[in-house]
Parts: sequence; structure tokens; C-alpha cells
Amino acid sequence: MTDGVNGVALAVFIFFFVAVTVMGFMAARWRKAENEASLDEWGLGGRSFGTWVTWFLLGGDLYTAYTFVAVPAAIYAAGAAGFFAVPYTILVYPLIFTFLPRLWSVSHKHGYVTTSDFVRGRFGSKGLSLAVAVTGILATMPYIALQLVGIQAVLDVMGVGGGENTNWFVKDLPLLIAFAVLAAYTYSSGLRAPALIAFVKDGLIYLVIAVAIIYIPIKLGGFDDVFAAAQDKFTEAGAGGLVPAEAGQWGYATLALGSALALFMYPHSITATLSSRSREVIRRNTTILPLYSLMLGLLALLGFMAIAAGVKVDNGQLAIPQLFENMFPDWFAGVAFAAIGIGALVPAAIMSIAAANLFTRNIYKDFLKPDATPEQETKVSKVVSLLVKVGALAFVLTMDKTVAINFQLLGGIWILQTMPALVGGLFTRWFHRWALLAGWAAGMIYGTAAAYGVASPTQKHFGGSSDKIPGIGEIGYIGLTAFVLNVAVTVVLTLVLNAVKAPAGIDETSPGDYTADAGDPGVKTELPPATAGAPGGH
Repeated sequence: MTDGVNGVALAVFIFFFVAVTVMGFMAARWRKAENEASLDEWGLGGRSFGTWVTWFLLGGDLYTAYTFVAVPAAIYAAGAAGFFAVPYTILVYPLIFTFLPRLWSVSHKHGYVTTSDFVRGRFGSKGLSLAVAVTGILATMPYIALQLVGIQAVLDVMGVGGGENTNWFVKDLPLLIAFAVLAAYTYSSGLRAPALIAFVKDGLIYLVIAVAIIYIPIKLGGFDDVFAAAQDKFTEAGAGGLVPAEAGQWGYATLALGSALALFMYPHSITATLSSRSREVIRRNTTILPLYSLMLGLLALLGFMAIAAGVKVDNGQLAIPQLFENMFPDWFAGVAFAAIGIGALVPAAIMSIAAANLFTRNIYKDFLKPDATPEQETKVSKVVSLLVKVGALAFVLTMDKTVAINFQLLGGIWILQTMPALVGGLFTRWFHRWALLAGWAAGMIYGTAAAYGVASPTQKHFGGSSDKIPGIGEIGYIGLTAFVLNVAVTVVLTLVLNAVKAPAGIDETSPGDYTADAGDPGVKTELPPATAGAPGGH
């Protein structure tokens, strides 16, 4: 790590940071609607985004600073096991092609802003809707914290994070400034801010990876030398070389599959999806988003390059920023750091908006103030989006970084338990609402208890997300095991509850709602809830 501050890299970083801040505030005027005081406007960008804006928004949302730092860091530390992120992002797109257009249609027809809105409307159950909302908020908080961890890693490598003996306020001041800026433009511009900034973020990331994948191997003597250095390191460490050892193969496969199932259960993924203007936009995006998976595969190779370049760091999260610092000229290291920093701001903004929408629609409106006006909903959502970010910041400043990562792993286990209600509900009304709630509870309790029992070298509990699969005996992803238990409980209880004719709740949707598109009867191209909609030209 550098002694002192890398002035050139810092200047480039600040330039890009100021540029996206200005864009963030200007976004409030971009495609401005007449009726701004509604969650459709603030929280979903007027539901008006076309194919390219949605592509950049979803890419900016799913491929975060944490991805940029943590995927190669996992490969730097553990070898090929870290590549699980590549197959899971390939598996996810055929999955979402089947159900996301249906969710878009029914949400557009009924004005649903969140997944919990849909679950309540489909099953007539505020309890089930509350369970989905609380799970979504809990799973999102540590995810936002990890974006701030990504910014902090970059600041540390540039020498701005301060040393261990630095006064805590001075040490954390750059992070506090970045946080304050993020909070301000999210509050003023809503989802339009990250949508606009995502263009810059994705452009920078593609540029940095394209340069890194050509320039760094040339400096290191070619890919032969890169893979040979990695092979030597992992063989010495007894980690089975570049291929996962046989004992780790179940873990690899279940983690990839479980992560693929969970990705679009996260509220921020759905928020970005519902902001698009038609079913066709969603379908096109599921076919072009795999371009990011290609990028991710190349990005993952940076972990091997860090080994070959002799990068030595105590905290694996610093490996890739340190690689950039060592290998690139200072000015381009600044561009790379800006890509990671802005790569944190975009998803953190979308995540805080998604969590705020869940609180406003499914806790505040359903339970605290049923007669809330669209203006009141928007005000509450804006304030909650600030509180969510403050919570994430407190998490980062007061807790060990590994705790944030472990909570994010736990969040993945939790969010997967909402899949039967959400995806099941999109295709069938057969599941009983009480059975879905019981299945969710069983999955949550098992998943949390199993994760609590996992130890790691640094802590006794929540040390990872893999444990023995009951009945098979192999080590596998806890989230997937909990999900199988969840589905089993749901199916068995549904059979029982349907047999005794337990009240099933009122379904406010109809079969035609799931295939409706913009322009169909009852489905407006724009969807403001109170007054006449946004001006044309979208």
C-alpha cells in the first residue's frame, strides 16, 4: 500500500465523483413529470425507461462495487471456487425471462410498486406481504453497507482512508462526504439519479476491464505466467490448484444455483425492472444482460493477476485496488478507482430507494396510515431512504468489515425464502397464503440457525454460508437447503389447508393481467396514480 496520498489518482477520482454528483442533481429535471409527488415518479422514474436506460440501470444495479472488488478478491484468496459468480449470472437470465415480464404486467395494471404489493394483491394477505417486505429490507441493508465498504477500500489504497492511528473522524471523513452526496441526490432525484449515473459507471467499468485484461498480462509476461503463478500458490496452500477440490464441488454448484434463484428476489432488482416502460423492454434486457456475465468472467481473472503481480494484502478486499495502484500509471489508476467508487453509488442509491418503497407501501400504508396520499407516501419514502443509508453507514463505521460480508451472505439466504410467494404467485394461485407464510418462516429459521452454527477462522458464528446438507451429507449452500425445506412445508400445508377449506383470501388479479402490455385497455403507458400523467415523448 502506498505511503501517503496518491495525488494524481485522487485528483482523477475527485473529478469523476464531482461529475456524477452534478449528474445526480440534474437528473431531477431529466424527463420531468407534471406529477412529481408519487412513488411511481420518485421511486420508479415514472415507469418510463426504455431498453438502453433499463439495461444500464439493471447492470449498474446488479454488478456493484462489491462485485468489482469481492469476486476477484475471492479468487485471489480461494482460487477457482470464487468463479461461482460467473455461472450464477448465466443461469439467472433464462429464469427471469420466464417470470419478470409477468410481474411487470400485473404490477403495471394494478399500480404495484413493490413485490409485497403484488403478494398482498394476489393472496389477499397483509401478513405474507409484511413478511416479504421485512425480509427485503433486512437483506438490503448489509448490501448497501458493502457498497460503502467498496468505496472505503479504494480510499484506503489511495492513501486517503488514514492509518490505524488516525483520528476516526479524519479517517472516515472521505466516506462521510461520499455518503452525504449520495443521500442528497437520491433524496432530490429519486431513481432518475442512479439511472443517469449508471451510463458513466458502466462505461468506466467496461473501459477499465478492457484495459486491465490486455495491459496487465502483458506487463506480467502473458496469461501463461499468470495462471502458473496462481497454480503454484494454490498447490502450495493445499487448495487443489486452479480447480475446486472434489469436496468443494457440491458447495460450488449449490451456491451458484441458490445465488441465481435469489438475485431477482432482491427489492433493488425488481425496482429497476418495474421502472421500464413495457414487457418488451424486460424481454430484450434478459437477452442482452448476459454481456455483463462476460465482463464478470474477465473481471474474475484479475484475482489471478493480483497473485502473479505479487500483491500482498491482509484484507482480500484491497487486492484489486492495490493491483490497479501497482500496475497502472497514476492517472489511469484514478479512472479505475472512480469506476469502483461510482460502481458503489449507483446500486446503493437503488437499494435505498427499494427498501424505502417497501417500508412506505407495505408497512406505513398497510399498517400505520391506510389513507396516506401519494404525496405523503413519497415524503415518507424519501426520509426512509435517508435512514436506510444512515443505518448502512453506521454498520460500516462501527463493525468489522467481515461482519458486513457475513450479514450480506445471510441476506442472500433470507431473500431466497420469498421466492415461493413471489414467483409461485405469478404462475399459480394453488399455494395457500398461510402455507406460504409457514414455509417462509421454516426457511428463515432453518437458514438463520444453520448460518449461526458456521464458524470461520475469524469468528465463532455466521462464518460463512455453507453447511452439511441433511440427508446428503455433502457441504452445500444453506440458502438452497432452506429453500427446499420452505417449498416442502408450503406444499404439504397447502394440501392440508385446501382439504379443510381454510379461507384462501381474495385475489385481486385476473389471468389477463399477467400478459398485459403498455397501451392495452386499462394499462397506461405512463402510470401516475393521482393526476394526469407525465408529458409525452417518453
